[in-house]
Amino acid sequence: MAIERDILSAKTPVNYDVEEAVLERYQEGAKEQQPALCCATDYHGNYLEILPDEIIAKDYGCGDPTRYIEPGEIVVDLGSGAGKNCYILAQKVGGIGKVIGIDFNDEMLSLARKYQQEISQKIGYNNTQFVKGKIQDLKLNLDLVQAWLEKNPIRTIEQYSKFESYCDQLRNKSPLIFDDSVDVVISNCVLNLVRPQDKQQLFQEIYRVLKRGGRTVISDIVCDEDPTPAILNDPDLWSGCIAGAFREDKFLKMFEQAGFYGIKILQREEIPWQVIDGIEFRSMTICAYKGKEGPSLERNQSVIYKGPWQQVKDDDGHILCRGERMAVCDKTYQILTSPESPYKNDIIPLPAYQEVPLEEAKEFSCTKKAIRHPKETKGENYQGTNTKQNLDCCSPGECC
Repeated sequence: MAIERDILSAKTPVNYDVEEAVLERYQEGAKEQQPALCCATDYHGNYLEILPDEIIAKDYGCGDPTRYIEPGEIVVDLGSGAGKNCYILAQKVGGIGKVIGIDFNDEMLSLARKYQQEISQKIGYNNTQFVKGKIQDLKLNLDLVQAWLEKNPIRTIEQYSKFESYCDQLRNKSPLIFDDSVDVVISNCVLNLVRPQDKQQLFQEIYRVLKRGGRTVISDIVCDEDPTPAILNDPDLWSGCIAGAFREDKFLKMFEQAGFYGIKILQREEIPWQVIDGIEFRSMTICAYKGKEGPSLERNQSVIYKGPWQQVKDDDGHILCRGERMAVCDKTYQILTSPESPYKNDIIPLPAYQEVPLEEAKEFSCTKKAIRHPKETKGENYQGTNTKQNLDCCSPGECC
């Protein structure tokens, strides 16, 4: 799915190397604390108590995506920095869970790895891993790339071609993060640091690595208006999480256009973190789910939307009318009613009384506002009544 051009690229050219500006700023942040790089954040629980002061001081963020993670989950932290979020998650997911921190900054990776053994001894298990990679290219293991370059320095075009082939081979045969392998992807104030031209690939990579039904929880800086040319061309403001901030409405659109569903604002700070050129910059945390692809099969299921709105529309365009028995395919039924569903508290599931086996299910004829007659769900022979001669009354209607 293509993401709108104006979402991805700044209208004003950026006249400096974004990656270099970010890398230099955060290398300094790993050596000395940089208070300007983070918003004041209250972390849920007492998970910070076992963390070394150095990690707490030199890890930068704008929210707390860790509070939305459950025991036993496999989590990837994009731009893991000094490792604070990873070490919080290590305690939350437990010994059967796993946490993978990904960062491009050697100084930050060294700081995070420095305390792995100490923290694992404190919690009683080692479930964290820190790897070098770009968050917009989660297939390429940069630790392996670095090792290859040390043995094969590039001096000619032919050698560069071999290098590109090696990188492609790594992506295909030994990806850093495999397809459909992760329960949750989190990030804390890092997506805004990625170059504009790489943002589409970034969202596609988040989507790729998640399992079906998996989710992403992202805390990042957003703005209420597009940044001005002066802001965009200030490298300090880019590395300071300002110039690359997403406009808040377009931020949600990027999740939607990457294929996610159930997109929700979990938290939006009322008071701006900074105001520059009259533009408000604030922290916002988003959750979004993967898994609405697949065939639409008829299994005589329906759902009732509880309200309070008169009607709502899901991410596939289905209209759910308050209090009505809405006909849905099996895929949509599972999305709306599963225990992990973001919609489950607003939906009453109505399964078929006589279950239709998946292998016997026919293609669902999708009508965006179809009402299902109760007889369809109950079955033709419910309480001995044969309704075969009255099939017309069972045809789906349409809510207003």
